Amino acid sequence: MGNLTEPVDAQGGLRLADRPGKAGAFLPEVFALADLVLTDQDDMVQKGYGWLLKEGSRKHTDEVFTFVMQPRKMMPRTALRYAIELVPKDLKTEAMTRE
Repeated sequence: MGNLTEPVDAQGGLRLADRPGKAGAFLPEVFALADLVLTDQDDMVQKGYGWLLKEGSRKHTDEVFTFVMQPRKMMPRTALRYAIELVPKDLKTEAMTRE
């Protein structure tokens, strides 16, 4: 078993503390990438950027929710559902409403 000074855990993966993306360090880049592929029809692309937004919402719920609400009428449901998976239920319901 490795000690805390080693950058990998017992299974050989990076420790959570060493994953800057999990801490929301790249949120501006995530938003820029999501903008670039917002209307892509490939479901794997939709799942990919939806997942990026979801991971960003772990530490930056308000920022991700605000970002998702702007283009939600154009955003495919697959990406939207991934992106809001971790937000509180009331915000999730608001995001899923298509007015």
